[in-house]
Amino acid sequence: MIEYDGFTKSYGGRPVVNALTLTVPSGSVVALLGPNGSGKTTTIKAAAGLIRPDGGQVRIGTRRLPADDPAARWSCSYLPQHAAFPEGLTGREVVDFYRRLRNAPPGAAERVLKFASLNGASSKPVSTYSGGMVQRLGLAVATLDYPDVLLLDEPTAALDPDGLCAFYGLVEERRKGGGAIFFSSHQLGDIERLADRVAVMVNGTLLAEFTERELAMKLADRGLMRVRLAMRVSGLLERVRSRSPKALWFGDELIVPGGASDRPAILDVIRAGGGEITGLTAEEGRLDHFYRELIGAAA
Repeated sequence: MIEYDGFTKSYGGRPVVNALTLTVPSGSVVALLGPNGSGKTTTIKAAAGLIRPDGGQVRIGTRRLPADDPAARWSCSYLPQHAAFPEGLTGREVVDFYRRLRNAPPGAAERVLKFASLNGASSKPVSTYSGGMVQRLGLAVATLDYPDVLLLDEPTAALDPDGLCAFYGLVEERRKGGGAIFFSSHQLGDIERLADRVAVMVNGTLLAEFTERELAMKLADRGLMRVRLAMRVSGLLERVRSRSPKALWFGDELIVPGGASDRPAILDVIRAGGGEITGLTAEEGRLDHFYRELIGAAA
């Protein structure tokens, strides 16, 4: 469990995170979304005990220990946005170093190296690795000892499709094991696929927070239906707008915003109004559009 209670941090008198209150329960995956400079990295570093709050508190685990308490640090693993390891060491040597540092059993190294799937490069120097391979190595190190709390800053930024599949499997495994996972990402597909909840930050302030169900409902409400007609029918748009006020003509198509549950009734209105339907497509709301809407409203 991760608990932010009025967490505040400034640098040089400039607020970076302002009175953040947020909880990441055990057994959940919470995504932190926001533009560059919104305070995401500072927020995650505070949970890792790398940054002390100027105000408020950050607590970790069921004992609700301060994040900078050594006992709290033992219960969590942190992967920074840009992982870096000694380039003269091999991937295996890096993993084994951290395994011994964290008192993980010897078998843990083999387990995470298998997960990392470094394409046979575990015995090669890190200097020969691509950015995606370094990211996989970082994820391997972060998951050596099944931490209760996993803190990940842009974990999928450099991963290829195989790496993504492995990462998705890792998140699901830790969720089922009761771990708390808190990650930031600009990859909206990852957020939709993985997160139980999404927290949106802008200018250091928590702008919005949605459960998976609430987000799905928000996106459903932002879907639209395109109804292609044989010809425009006079007065039909006004009839449709009684159900969907933002409906409009686009050529011979009626563009009808709204959720899927409203569409059968709208189609009945179109037919009753004399419309001959020749084609129909539906588009669900997209997280990127909804995100821009939120950010725009906060500007």
